[in-house]
This record gives sequence, structure tokens and C-alpha cells, in this order.
Amino acid sequence: MAEAVIDASGLTRRFGDFTAVDHIELRVMRGEVFGLLGANGAGKTTAIRMLCGTLPPSEGTIRVAGIDIAQGARRARGRLGYVTQRFTLYGDLTTLENLRLQAGLYGLTGTRLERRIPWALERLGLSAVATAPAGELPLGFQRRLALAAALLHEPEVLFLDEPTSGVDPLARQDFWELIYELAEGGMGILVTTHYMDEALFCDRLALMHAGRVVERGSPDELLARPLATPLLALHTRGCPGCAATLAQWEAVQEVIPHAGLLRIRLRPGVDPHPIMEALRAFAAQEGIAITRLGPAAPALEDIFVAVLEQAEAEGAG
Repeated sequence: MAEAVIDASGLTRRFGDFTAVDHIELRVMRGEVFGLLGANGAGKTTAIRMLCGTLPPSEGTIRVAGIDIAQGARRARGRLGYVTQRFTLYGDLTTLENLRLQAGLYGLTGTRLERRIPWALERLGLSAVATAPAGELPLGFQRRLALAAALLHEPEVLFLDEPTSGVDPLARQDFWELIYELAEGGMGILVTTHYMDEALFCDRLALMHAGRVVERGSPDELLARPLATPLLALHTRGCPGCAATLAQWEAVQEVIPHAGLLRIRLRPGVDPHPIMEALRAFAAQEGIAITRLGPAAPALEDIFVAVLEQAEAEGAG
């Protein structure tokens, strides 16, 4: 049975009267890529900071790499790597100087130091910018440098807080190839992201809203979750105003242009069949040719939106 490298129970953080993280449970296994999803302000970064030992929890227990954070935060930090949302290395130092400084902070010496810095430069594609000031690097290279610094000491656990935000698609692909490689080597990885396509790469997911975990499971399990709001896919030729018109229909909750289609999200409990008939009648009246119309399989973003709407409704209730 796989070992839990992150185990948090009842994790809570309050700032005065505001509860940023509210009694969440998280377990990440060795060799697993675990995704923590949520809108800005959901509590993801606060949770990661507590798990890393940089922010004390108001309540709850945390074990990382087998170490109780409350009792041995410094010892635990030697077994984890953390890439923050913002670039926190030294902009006036070169790429190589930053790596040497971080290696010294982690206590790397001798042959291990000689091995790990060249590995980081080569594996993260930083060799060409080794002598460039870090503050002058493009964002993608700064992200690579931050990840390289977090991996120098070969941690057992890696925390990645929005690691590919603002990075071009090819660089994002490189990041995820490395993430998979690290997980296959036995590292436990917790990543926050707002990219739904990246969330599909995770082994398991937890959705956060208002400081709480409101849904969890593998991507396949979440995609199999029944939606209260039926989805239709509509593809037409020559109807630029269709989205605005359909959005005014009482039965329609939202119209989402998606890859040449209109994804129509109906209100909860609406029978989609009469709506499809009404769409065909509308198209015939307006002289619009429908090339595709029918139920649509939910994407992860649809599940995410539905879960948040349910959580907000329950919170209001």
C-alpha cells in the first residue's frame, strides 16, 4: 500500500474573524500528483503555506514526509520543495548564482553539489541563461529556475503553487513532463492550478471553495458526476448572434462558445428535448442551418462550475 507523504487533518487557518481555510482533510500518496483547484481566494495558497510549515495553522495536524510539522518544521523543510506563485529568488544574481545559493542553504556539498547543479541546468533548460541575471529572465525561465532550485536537494514532497501561470503552452508541456517523471520516481506532488486541461493530468483532485474542500476524486470520477444542469451542443453555419439570443431564453442558464460550438447550459431540472425542438424551430424561422445539435458530455470545467454553484446555494441556505 502506498505511503502518505502529506497527511493533513482538520486543517484550519483564521485571520481575525475571517476563516481562510476551514477544517480540510488532505492526503497525498508517494508517487501521486494531487491537484488542488479553486478560484482566487478559495484558500489554496494558504493551505500550501501551512503544509510547508511557513504559516502555522489555527487548528489541525500536518505530517509531511512522516514528520509532524508542529514539532519539526525545519526538519520537514529539508524533505520538501516549494515553488511559489511569485518569483522569490534573487533578481540581481545570475541563474547559476541563485542555484549555488539555494544549494548552500540546503546544505549540499561535495560530489552531490557537483552533480545536482549541472543536472538542474540541463534538465530545466537553463544552461543557455546560466550567466544571465535572474531578474531579467522571461517569466517562463524564471518559473524553470524556481523549480530547479526547489529540486536541488531531491525532496520527497513537492508543492507547486500555480507553477505554469502565464507560461506559454510548450513550456507548460515541459513542466508536466518533468512532474510525471518526478512522480514516477516516487515523489509526492501537490499542485494548484486554474487550468482545467492541467487538472486532467492529476491522479486525484480536490475542489476548494470559500476555504473548504467541496468535492474530490479522480478526474474520471468527477467527470462521471451527474449534472443538475443539462448541457447541449449546438453548431450552426452563419449565426453570429445566436449566443446572445439564446442567453435570453428563460430555460437557458448560460451559453458558452467552445471550439466552434455553442455549449448551452440549461437551468436545473429543465428537460432538454423540448429545448432542442425549440432550437430547431428557431433555426428554421431564421434560416439558420444546424450542423449539430444534441446532448453534450460535461467537461471538467462544467463539473467545477456546478459544484461551486451547489456549494454557494448550500452556503446561502
